[in-house]
Amino acid sequence: MFLNIKSFVLGSLLNNSYLLWDDSEKIGVVIDPTFDSEVIVGFAKKNGIVIQKILNTHCHFDHIAGNAVVHKFFKSEILINRKDIALLKSGHIIAEHFGLISEPSPNPTKFISEGDEILVGREKIVVIETPGHTKGGVSFYTKGHLFCGDTLFAGSIGRTDLEGGDLDTLIKSIREKLFVLPPETVVHPGHNEETTIAKEIGGNPFLNDSGENFV
Repeated sequence: MFLNIKSFVLGSLLNNSYLLWDDSEKIGVVIDPTFDSEVIVGFAKKNGIVIQKILNTHCHFDHIAGNAVVHKFFKSEILINRKDIALLKSGHIIAEHFGLISEPSPNPTKFISEGDEILVGREKIVVIETPGHTKGGVSFYTKGHLFCGDTLFAGSIGRTDLEGGDLDTLIKSIREKLFVLPPETVVHPGHNEETTIAKEIGGNPFLNDSGENFV
């Protein structure tokens, strides 16, 4: 059995947010709710889905802007990696610097780390630590699907010039944590279109077979 996946492209920064749910129990989680996440809440309510958990791949403001909205409607737990707590707490302030308004995120319910398993109804999501874009960046894997925030994109990688970013760490995360997943794994990034592990191993211009990068 597999989780249902519904993607949403929301906000002025065109973030990808994802709703995953178990049809048998109508239990769901949302990954990286962003601006305009009322759309996600509306979809969930219309389809009888209870969003029990909010999973943040990292805590840049555009990936947590919808935490408060979803939490308000469903009292959802909020799960992040501990190393991104400062970003979570300051996200709404940083958003204001870009002329954007979001409610402060509620405090996290739980800190997650490598190998943790998150239950969604009768299915599970595995946490993979993938720092480099931020210190506390994580990815989420479930049966052929990877949700990696801003770590890996179709033909690109996450930026590392922001606080907490590190290029060598990011490359290491991608090659040692993500490129070891099954090649057919569908990659759902934080922005832009989806890809697969096989496509990125074979053609990502920021990586090559020797492990070197071109940036």
